[in-house]
Amino acid sequence: MLGYLVVLLAISPFLSLIALVLGSGLFLIQRYLIPLIKENSRELTQAQVSISKQIVETIQGLRLIHSFGRQRQATGTIHHLISHDLLPLQEKQARLSKVTGPVNQSLTITIVGLLLIIGFIVLSDEQALVFPALFTFIAALNRLSATLGGFARLFNSFAKNSGKLERLTEILTTEDKEWSRVGGKIFKGLKEKIEFENVTLQYFSDQAPALHNINFVMPQGSVTALVGSSGAGKSSIADLLTGLYDPTEGKITIDNVDLKAYSLETWRQQMGVVSQDTFIFNQPIIENIRYGKPEATEEEVIQAAKDAQAHDFIAALPNGYDTIVGERGYRLSGGQRQRVALARAILKQPEVLILDEATSALDSQSERLVQQALAMFQQDRTVLVVAHRLSSITGADQILVLEQGEIVERGTHQELLSLGERYAQYWQLQAQGEVAVN
Repeated sequence: MLGYLVVLLAISPFLSLIALVLGSGLFLIQRYLIPLIKENSRELTQAQVSISKQIVETIQGLRLIHSFGRQRQATGTIHHLISHDLLPLQEKQARLSKVTGPVNQSLTITIVGLLLIIGFIVLSDEQALVFPALFTFIAALNRLSATLGGFARLFNSFAKNSGKLERLTEILTTEDKEWSRVGGKIFKGLKEKIEFENVTLQYFSDQAPALHNINFVMPQGSVTALVGSSGAGKSSIADLLTGLYDPTEGKITIDNVDLKAYSLETWRQQMGVVSQDTFIFNQPIIENIRYGKPEATEEEVIQAAKDAQAHDFIAALPNGYDTIVGERGYRLSGGQRQRVALARAILKQPEVLILDEATSALDSQSERLVQQALAMFQQDRTVLVVAHRLSSITGADQILVLEQGEIVERGTHQELLSLGERYAQYWQLQAQGEVAVN
């Protein structure tokens, strides 16, 4: 690079000065454009990060989203971010890229043309040498410009990707799984019963079935409780009822109509789910509670929180119901998260309620208060309870005891105690404080 500079100065210091002035003009134009590219890159990367976070949160909350029938809203949020935030910034980046290339090329051609004209005038005294001198000068300048241009392109590329260098975007993958069944009959309400008929569920072909030959009926307005050790199949029954999985064999009927015949969206709109693995979005608490019923008023949200024994701790937070709880609700305790989830289910006022060990993270005092609220809320609703503490299901209309994916006992609390078998043993152990059924 230094050699080319020496050649230029040797041929004509004046022309070299002119080239420097013209090159400085090109540099100033690039200096004006590069901050625009860098700022757009930062905004573009931030938009990509926001979309990535939203996709990650959506994937993590798939069970909740599908349980509440909010697939359209979830995908709509992502589409809104893409169309209103990401695409305009990508288009702006494309426009800036289209500008910088032609501007640089046209300015380079202009500079070369001016140098030829000025050089011919400056070197005209030496007619015999004017063309060789100009050719040598332009060739040396071209080589020098190519070297400097490499640095410029590198700097321009750095500016274009500076946002990505500041923060890596996340790569997302999802399992190839059908999460939503499109179409089907509109579910208008449960009139008679939900029935499991010879239901078998096998998650993987090379593993034993999670459920085998399950048969039971849930009459409308009744409470059915599931009891069993970890892995017995309790949560699998809840997953089947919400439509997260289809039975491998047998069928689930709603008022004598196969669940597969119904639109899952309308079925889930009438269902409330509170699970042991409570999912909380990185949004204000009021929006987390309102998730199942977006049109709910603030007064309705507060009443649902009171019913779930969550109002007092929410009101004590720095921003009350507007407090953002962090990703997966990490700013709340386990018991607080579950009470928010209970409030979310209560606000929705579903016909079918699934409580998958819903009070497992509550202390005894909170559990007692929540159980009182649930007792009132469950009236006239069809409820499936996955039991953690047997004391919470003594009033259930029927209790099913599961072992290794099969129903081994069924009856009311008193009937099962009278049998003196597995349920009675669980009850005795819990009464002695030795074990919890989970």
